[in-house]
Amino acid sequence: MKFYISATGIKKVTISNPGGGNGKGGGGCVAARRFSGRTLLLLLLVLAIVLPFVFVWFAFLVLESASGCDSPLDCMGLRLFSGGDTSLKISEELTRALVEETGQDGNGIGKKGSLESFDELVKEMTLKRRDIKAFASVTKKLLLQMERKVQSAKHHELVYWHLASHGIPKSLHCLSLRLTEEYSVNAMARARLPPPESVSRLTDPSFHHVVILTDNVLAASVVISSTVQNAVDPDKFVFHIVTDKKTYTPMHAWFAINSASSPVVEVKGLHQYDWPQEVNVRVKEMLEIHRMIWRRHYQNLKDSDYSFVEGTHEHSLQALNPSCLALLNHLRFYIPMLFPELNKIVLLDDDVVVQRDLLSLWETDLNGNVVGAVFDSWCGNNCCPGRKNKDYFNFSHPLISSNLRQDDCAWLSGMNVFDLKAWRQTNITEAYSSWLRLSVSSGLQLWQPGALPPTLLAFKGLTQSLDPSWHVAGLGSRSFKSPEEILKSAAVLHFSGPAKPWLEISNPVVRSLWYRYVNSSNILVRKCKIMN
Repeated sequence: MKFYISATGIKKVTISNPGGGNGKGGGGCVAARRFSGRTLLLLLLVLAIVLPFVFVWFAFLVLESASGCDSPLDCMGLRLFSGGDTSLKISEELTRALVEETGQDGNGIGKKGSLESFDELVKEMTLKRRDIKAFASVTKKLLLQMERKVQSAKHHELVYWHLASHGIPKSLHCLSLRLTEEYSVNAMARARLPPPESVSRLTDPSFHHVVILTDNVLAASVVISSTVQNAVDPDKFVFHIVTDKKTYTPMHAWFAINSASSPVVEVKGLHQYDWPQEVNVRVKEMLEIHRMIWRRHYQNLKDSDYSFVEGTHEHSLQALNPSCLALLNHLRFYIPMLFPELNKIVLLDDDVVVQRDLLSLWETDLNGNVVGAVFDSWCGNNCCPGRKNKDYFNFSHPLISSNLRQDDCAWLSGMNVFDLKAWRQTNITEAYSSWLRLSVSSGLQLWQPGALPPTLLAFKGLTQSLDPSWHVAGLGSRSFKSPEEILKSAAVLHFSGPAKPWLEISNPVVRSLWYRYVNSSNILVRKCKIMN
């Protein structure tokens, strides 16, 4: 073997066979070794560049395998042979984990310290590298927590909506104050009601007598103006307004000043009645029992933090309105004593508007019954115009279940015909007082707060059904829905419910049906911005 080293440096090494092999063979060997050396350098260079990317790719597959694959090789196989589409497998795994989590935590109660937002969930999953089952578990708890917050917000929104109905708008306060001032400075506002020439009509049975128990001046004016404007013969009507001592002055002033546009109107305060001491005692007892029922239901709702399913106890909230304790709402049981010389009257609540002539109501044959009311509804069979008995009463108590049927429709109050002559021949008022005492002895558990439940019991079997078109109620509730033709054809629209038409929370569509009868030309109405 011979080594030849060039004088210019080590550029090449020639290894020759001592046996003198041909040059051709030696040259081929040198060329092959030169080619292998360059390839090795190039290969090392390429590997230095590619290997980091391969490592990152493989690491990604390994990390992904914790949530979507059974093993890294499984993920690699999916990537190589199915184009990298693992969404179906991940979806199936997530579904399975959610089902398992639902089975393990069916009550939906999240643990203390649970995440508050989806961003926190993402950080939690990223930092701690949770698997898909842990992701499903935390996601479910987060969603349930959000659902509870939404449900709680709905409950409180409903409570606040009912609380808003308890207030009296500033405009109504303004009207009462200005009318009180008019009464003190304006002799016309203190004029006698009705005028002397019309006093005889107050007890004349040939006229049609309407009774309104109210402490709302504006509401009373709408009831009377709507009745008069839609009457065929308005001169046949006589209106009797009974109010409290506080409201008597502004109420008298309004109808004295606006007497030209009204028929015969009598305004009388409770302080002007001279009742026997026995009646005073019974009235006080009645109010105290209603207060006890009210307080019991209020405390129950307060203790539960108003945590009820929407629609279940909304009636309780409505019944807890302080107006349920107002004396004027319970005086209807003493109407025969308030008007001893009248035989037949129509009682209208102050939250109604009249759209049709009411004269034929006095001609309705009650068939010996005491009260005429709407039972049936415009919506057809198995549909009540208002509520069913089960919405008012506790049918788990034998006193209730033995006297009423829970799925029967309760008749509507707010527009009723009363035969006072037939009433005086019954013991309805005494029965009403007896039911109140039974409620006390039964632990105040027989019915919801309000005047209507014991009224339904006292008038049981003495009520005559009227045509449904006479009375459409519920316009003051949130869930009221009625076809436009029904609203137009109804004789009386009743804004029963918290959303009275003079409140901002009322429905603007049905509120316009009430506002059209407000005396917008009256200077006090304009000054107090009633129409705004």
